[in-house]
Amino acid sequence: MMVFTKHKVMVLAVLVFCFMFLQVRPRSAEARTKGAQGRAKQTEAPPAALLKGITVFGGLPAPFLLDAKAALLVDAKTGALLYAYNEHEQMQPASLAKLMTFYLALEAVQAGRVKLDTMVAVSEQAWRLSMDSSVSRMFLRVGETVSVQDLLYGLMVSSGNDAAVALAEHLGGSTDAFTGTMNEKAKELGLTESRFGNPDGLPVPGQHTTASDMAILARALLDRFPDAVTYTGTKEFTFQKIRQPNFNSLLFHDARVDGLKTGHVREAGYHLVATAREGEMRLIASVLGTPNSEKRRLETEKLLSWGFRTFRTVTLDWKKETPESLRVYGGEADQVAVGPDATPWVTVPKGQEKGLGVKATFPSMHLVAPVSKGAVVGELTITTDGNPLSSIPIKTQAEVGPGGFFKRLIDRVKLAF
Repeated sequence: MMVFTKHKVMVLAVLVFCFMFLQVRPRSAEARTKGAQGRAKQTEAPPAALLKGITVFGGLPAPFLLDAKAALLVDAKTGALLYAYNEHEQMQPASLAKLMTFYLALEAVQAGRVKLDTMVAVSEQAWRLSMDSSVSRMFLRVGETVSVQDLLYGLMVSSGNDAAVALAEHLGGSTDAFTGTMNEKAKELGLTESRFGNPDGLPVPGQHTTASDMAILARALLDRFPDAVTYTGTKEFTFQKIRQPNFNSLLFHDARVDGLKTGHVREAGYHLVATAREGEMRLIASVLGTPNSEKRRLETEKLLSWGFRTFRTVTLDWKKETPESLRVYGGEADQVAVGPDATPWVTVPKGQEKGLGVKATFPSMHLVAPVSKGAVVGELTITTDGNPLSSIPIKTQAEVGPGGFFKRLIDRVKLAF
């Protein structure tokens, strides 16, 4: 019988350890190599060929390629296009169509055709959607009456298809008639790449939109109805004792965000048209066709944060370069106030603000009555380092009628000399 001394046991243990080390080490090194390669793949920049398809404002290099079929970032004040990728690619809008339903409803309230406390009867068609668990709904009940205000919250917070139908029927008489109005308004607003098939966005043949058109719609909505964010920025809405969080999860992650609308359809993917404000700057991001709801939020947040980090929207002191008024001959008044209709704003990459300037040009420094209000009399050009960046018209701010006979006669003589 073999006897193991303490010395032999120690030698045997060392041999076993060496054997195991030699067997394991190659595999461990290979694993480390593969791990490093994997990490490199995760952090390497997107191929240059893909980045070439991205348009960035100011000639800046493309920062990243979003995991989306299309994306657009614009400044809400100036309309400056900051980031664009496949922005004209058409796809099903899904619930983004409710932005147009929302626009028309707010327009009706503004025009006085309905009030926020107007009660709307729920039809069977709207109720059937509230019973469909495959779609988003605010849980309307057939035969009940609901205020326009509650329907607006149900539309934009709960993304209720039933709310969209109830509003459409009340405002248009039928969903078909209302859909026709949606397309008329789309044409009026310049949405040349969109066609709506219903007020809720459920997929139907021939219905489509683009990231570009959705950004145009969002900008028009915010410009005409600034209080729209009261609805789109609400984080949760309770109706029928059912509390529902806003489908726009970005509201819960970024305090700058106060709208606007999500959408999802299997054919196109997950959409989000979002808006956020930081100081005087408001951005609109239109991100369409992401693979899932989490990516939808992350990619939109990435785009908005990059926009705020990279650009500034500033106003310029145009009054130093522009006369307050122009001389009027032959009129009931000798002067008429002139200027742009609104304060000029401009968006530029951060660091380029110091090179901004303004230059006013006038074909003539005098006018002859009668002068209508809003007549274009000059141009205000915004420059960066002396190069033209954008321009806005200078208009008369009042009307000047013709003066009396002797006033016209005297001024005619003055003009001759």
